[in-house]
Amino acid sequence: MSETKFDLAAYMSDGIREFMAAAYRNVLSNPREARFVHQMRRVVEKSERKRREVLEKEGLAVPPFLIASIATTCNLHCKGCYARSNGIAEDDASQQKATLTPEQWRTIMAEAAELGVNFTLLAGGEPMMRRDVIEAVASVKEMIFPVFTNGTLIGPTYIDLIKRNLNIIPVISIEGTAMGTDERRGRGVFERAMLSMDMLKQEDLIFGASITVTSENMELVTSPQFIDTLREKRCRLLFYIEYVPTEKGTEHLALDDEQVARMASTVLQRRNEYSDIIFFSFPGDEKATGGCIASGRGFFHIGPDGSAEPCPFSPFSDSNVLEIGVKEALRSPLFRTLRDASILGWAHTGGCTLYEHRDEVEEIIKNKQ
Repeated sequence: MSETKFDLAAYMSDGIREFMAAAYRNVLSNPREARFVHQMRRVVEKSERKRREVLEKEGLAVPPFLIASIATTCNLHCKGCYARSNGIAEDDASQQKATLTPEQWRTIMAEAAELGVNFTLLAGGEPMMRRDVIEAVASVKEMIFPVFTNGTLIGPTYIDLIKRNLNIIPVISIEGTAMGTDERRGRGVFERAMLSMDMLKQEDLIFGASITVTSENMELVTSPQFIDTLREKRCRLLFYIEYVPTEKGTEHLALDDEQVARMASTVLQRRNEYSDIIFFSFPGDEKATGGCIASGRGFFHIGPDGSAEPCPFSPFSDSNVLEIGVKEALRSPLFRTLRDASILGWAHTGGCTLYEHRDEVEEIIKNKQ
């Protein structure tokens, strides 16, 4: 009997439906949020049909997620920052990458939504330094935009913007404790992030937290005590991002195979224990999805200049969405090659297959030219 082929599209669509159902249960006490989530559940169903139609008619699998780095600057200098290591974020204006205009970003997101993309994670740099872009893409109501932010720029005007555009969802990055956060991000950052959470809680707005998981903090950030602290702030989404060693000498911070397996088991346990918090783990157990989901299998990354890249940790590109659009970027030679399961299933240490094998990716690009 032949082995049944894993259906990643169905797997991810099922996960999105479960996420939206859980989100709806969690906001029933807030009529404003409940109406929004109810509307988005209908959008998600429509988007799933769009992705299926493109696959059936054109043989092209459209991912439900995108990651867009909309900012080339940041007000912090966090240790081990991938955006600075990869040249996305620069202090020197002469070294900064070209950036798309707010209208160009809006056009890209509108096309992506029409193809059936449900979520675009806004990153940087610090994405809240590009309020003009956030305001522009917020008009694409068929898409949800989690904004991965250090939380230091959230204030009354941003709160008003989010209240008017519930598809903008702040996801505030912390490292666990005040000591851990301030040691990596700077003195006083943890306290400011907590203040931002309090402001969002006061307005009963959906928000999340993002945790970079290392070999040193894994036990702490997955503990009930830590999660309870965020729960008291009414944090409803919790993203665990496995550390990728983008700086030499930090390889020991990446999770090993045993820790990755333990992390997956712990996250599953916490999902069962906390019905009012939605947990995400990236990349999580890649065995469950048949390997890395970058390069358009589950998502891809758009750089500040529109370059289509496999993921934020693998800043290689042979196409630009501004020039050829999202659909054609998914057909790029680089993405088609990397979507081969044998490539995306490369053995690796830490959270990113493609980053560890960047020499091989560069060789692929060279051979495709």
